[in-house]
Amino acid sequence: MFLPKAPPYDALAWAKMSFADRARLSCQAWAVQGYGSPLGAYIVYVLKIALYIAGWIYFCSFSPGLGTWGTISWWFVPVAFQKAIVWSLLFEVLGLGCGSGPLTGRYFPPVGGFLYFLRPKTTKMPLFEGAPIIGGRTRGILEIVAYASVLVYSVLCLIHPAPGFEQFLPIIISLVIAGILDKTVFLAARAEHYWVTIVVFAFAQNWIAGAMIVQLSIWLFAGFSKLNSHFPSVVCVMASNSPFTPFAWFRKAMYKNYPEDLRPSSTAVAKANMGIVLEMGTPIVLFTAIMTGSQTVLYLGLGMMVFLHSYITSNFPMGVPIEWNFLVVYSGFFLFGANPNITPFQLDSAPVAAFLFVFSLALPIIGNIRPDWVSFLLAMRYYAGNWAVSVWMFKEDSYKKLEKLTKTSGWLYDQLDMFYKRKVSVGLVSKVMAFRLMHLHGKAFQKIVPKAVKNFEKYEWVEGELVAGMVVGWNFGEGHLHSEQLLRSVQAQCGFKDEELRCIFIEGQPLGKSTINYRIHDAEKGLIEDGKIEVADLKELQPWPTK
Repeated sequence: MFLPKAPPYDALAWAKMSFADRARLSCQAWAVQGYGSPLGAYIVYVLKIALYIAGWIYFCSFSPGLGTWGTISWWFVPVAFQKAIVWSLLFEVLGLGCGSGPLTGRYFPPVGGFLYFLRPKTTKMPLFEGAPIIGGRTRGILEIVAYASVLVYSVLCLIHPAPGFEQFLPIIISLVIAGILDKTVFLAARAEHYWVTIVVFAFAQNWIAGAMIVQLSIWLFAGFSKLNSHFPSVVCVMASNSPFTPFAWFRKAMYKNYPEDLRPSSTAVAKANMGIVLEMGTPIVLFTAIMTGSQTVLYLGLGMMVFLHSYITSNFPMGVPIEWNFLVVYSGFFLFGANPNITPFQLDSAPVAAFLFVFSLALPIIGNIRPDWVSFLLAMRYYAGNWAVSVWMFKEDSYKKLEKLTKTSGWLYDQLDMFYKRKVSVGLVSKVMAFRLMHLHGKAFQKIVPKAVKNFEKYEWVEGELVAGMVVGWNFGEGHLHSEQLLRSVQAQCGFKDEELRCIFIEGQPLGKSTINYRIHDAEKGLIEDGKIEVADLKELQPWPTK
C-alpha cells in the first residue's frame, strides 16, 4: 500500500546506463506501470479533496442559511458560488491544490506554496526581472506582505455573510501586486479562472453572465488547444498512469506495438479525438441550451460535462488538479443548470466585457500563436501536450550547490530517503524521465541531449518541473517558471562551473507553425545552441534513440 511499484530493471544499475538505455527501459516501464505510485499516494488526494469541500462548507456557514451538511440545495445560492471561487483561489495560492503531494514530486513537505511565499530569501520570479525594488531574485518584506495580504483579504471575504465589492476589490488588487513581485504567486492562484471571475463579481451587477463567459472560454480553449499532433501522446501517458486502468493489456493497447513501438495506437488517437469533441462540445451544447431554452439540450450538456471531468479526474493526471475539476463541475451545475434563463449576452458592464475580451479571448488566442509570450495557464492550454518544458542536468554531485538556496524542499532523493531505501527511490524517480520522453515534444531530447552534454552517464537528469517545485515552491506544468530566468537566478546564488549544470529548454509549438524551438544553456557560459525541430519528424520516432 505504501511502496511504489518496482520497475522491471535494477534501478541502481539503470542510473549508470547510457541515455538510450535509460530512456528505453523507463518508457517501457511507464507504458504498463505509469509512475508506479503506491495506493497511499492516491488516498492523500482523496483526503485533500475532502478537506477542500469541508473548508468551503465551513466558510459558507458564515452566511445565513448556508453551510449545512444535510442538504445541498443551498449550493445553488449565488453567495455559495462566490465563496467557492474565493475559497478555491485561497486553497490554490496556499499551495494546497495543483502541484502538491507525491504525484508532483513533493514528499516532505508535501506542499510548497506558503512555506516559500512567506519565507524571506526564497527565490522568486519577478515580472520585471532586475527592476529596482521589485525585480530582485529573492523574497523580502515587500513580497511577503503582498502575499500575506492576498491570504488575509481572502479570509475576510470568506467569513463575510454577503461579500460584495468592498471584499472582492482588495483580493483583486493584492494579487496583482503579489504577481508583479513574483509571477509564481499569480499563476499559483489559478488567476486565469478564479481571479478573473472575482473581477466579474466585483464590477458586474449581472455577474452570473460574466462567470458564464469565463467558464465557456475555459472549456472551449482547452479543447481547441488539443487540435494538434501532441494530444494522442498525452492520452497514452495518462492512461498508463491511471489507477483505474489496472489491466496491462488495456495500457498496452494505447501503443502501436508494445514494447517495441510506443507511438500512439489508433485506439489512443480515437480516445484523443473523443476527448477533443467532448471538451469543445460541452461549452457549445451548454451555450445552445441557454440560448434556446431547451431543457433536453441542457441535460445533454451537463451530462457531457460530468463525463468529461470524471474521466480527467479518474486518470489522476500529473499535477493533480482534482479540486479544480470539482469546482468546474460545480460551476457548470450552478451557472447553467441553476440559471438557465441567464445568457452571456446579459452581461451589463462594458468595462467588464472589455476585461473578459482580453483575459478570456485575446490572451488564449495569443498564447496559442505565441506560446513563448503567454503562460499555458493564461492561454488555457491545459493538458494539450504542447507546453514549454525543460530538463536540468547536474554533473556528478554538483546538485549539492543548490543547498546555497533558501528553500523548504530538499533534493528529491533526500525527501524520498525519509520513506524508502535509495534503490526504491531511484526506481520511482527513473520513470519521471519516461513521463517527459513519451510526450511528443519529449522525443526532441534524443536529438538535443548529445549536443548538450558529453558523457551523459555522469549527469543526473532532473525534470524542470521538479526543479521549480524545489526552488520557487510551486510547479504545475508552467515551463516558463524553470527556463532562463530561473537559471540566471540559480546561477547567481549557487555559482555552477562550466559543464556542471546544463539545461535544455523547449518551447511549445506555435499555432500554424510546423516546428518547436529549443535552447541549450550552460549555467556559467550561457547559451550554447538554439534551433528548431520539425514536429512531423518527431512523430516517426520512438521515445528513445534507436540508432
